[in-house]
Amino acid sequence: MSSTRTGTRGETVPTVPSAESAATPAGSTDVPALLERGRTLATPVLRAAVDRLAPPMDTVAAYHFGWIDAEGRPSDGDGGKAVRPALALLSAEVAGAPPQTGVPGAVAVELVHNFSLLHDDLMDGDEQRRHRDTVWKVHGPAQAILVGDALFALANEVLLELGTVEAGRAARRLTAATRGLIDGQAQDISYEHRERVTVEECLEMEGNKTGALLACAASIGAVLGGADDRTADVLERYGYHLGLAFQAIDDLLGIWGDPEATGKQTWSDLRQRKKSLPVVAALAADGPASEQLGELLAQDAKSSDFENFSEEEFAARAALIEEAGGRDWTAAEARRQHTTAVEALDEIDMPEQVRARFVALADFVVVRKR
Repeated sequence: MSSTRTGTRGETVPTVPSAESAATPAGSTDVPALLERGRTLATPVLRAAVDRLAPPMDTVAAYHFGWIDAEGRPSDGDGGKAVRPALALLSAEVAGAPPQTGVPGAVAVELVHNFSLLHDDLMDGDEQRRHRDTVWKVHGPAQAILVGDALFALANEVLLELGTVEAGRAARRLTAATRGLIDGQAQDISYEHRERVTVEECLEMEGNKTGALLACAASIGAVLGGADDRTADVLERYGYHLGLAFQAIDDLLGIWGDPEATGKQTWSDLRQRKKSLPVVAALAADGPASEQLGELLAQDAKSSDFENFSEEEFAARAALIEEAGGRDWTAAEARRQHTTAVEALDEIDMPEQVRARFVALADFVVVRKR
């Protein structure tokens, strides 16, 4: 059974779940089971952390996580893929620790990730996430900013209240990853106003925005389990390149993804003028499609009517990106980054079944549809 404590509104809330709830079949590389293990172990502790927030931030955060609907009724909303919690728990096993050792790290990483989503949705003007209205759309921009800030503060609190040397090491890595994430978001926004961005600049931005936090997720459980810095650094490298593969797939879905699966508008990244990998790679290519695309995007940057473009106009731009090779290059880059991530695992000793699970999670990232 899980232990419990009393929440700020008087109800009993769970803390770290028990070892039996962490069980997965020996040698299993079933990704849904790994993701579900992450949710099962992390969600009760995540809920307990969110319960500390002052009203109305607690209910706004609960809406964002999908636990309640806009009217405050219990909901089973989509809580996301849970790749980061799965990695945090798995990395604890590299250090020979039980997976629940990684729970505080999993929760801290999820809090930082969702801090970034709340702010990103507002900055990007996204009105939908996970098939629901975003927090700023329902509760207003001020609440989106405040709740995001609160989740960031909670992330460090969850780690540091452990009071161990390992927790301090984990907090330092999480803080560095958060700074990288913020750097990446700043780069992403600045690139929207530039006509040209190099492939190298785009990869640097995506390494910061996505790779840094996945790198932290892949190592934080091991750090909490007492792993040395070399082991943690190798796991971070796995997570960093996995993050680049993850973002490359996100970039493909941001243009060609099915809105029913992604929960976002058609051509969502094109609507935001994002200089994502398919766009940047297409612009860097030679040929008439690349040249035509560059001319159109330069006109778009100056257009006062961009918000009213038709579906056909966005579809035409997507077709030019594909014709210029941006779609194929990005898919190949996702595979390259996947290979680099998996090869990093060979540099440290770990149980073979743990390695197989890391590989299975990497495979999942490059074949997902949302």
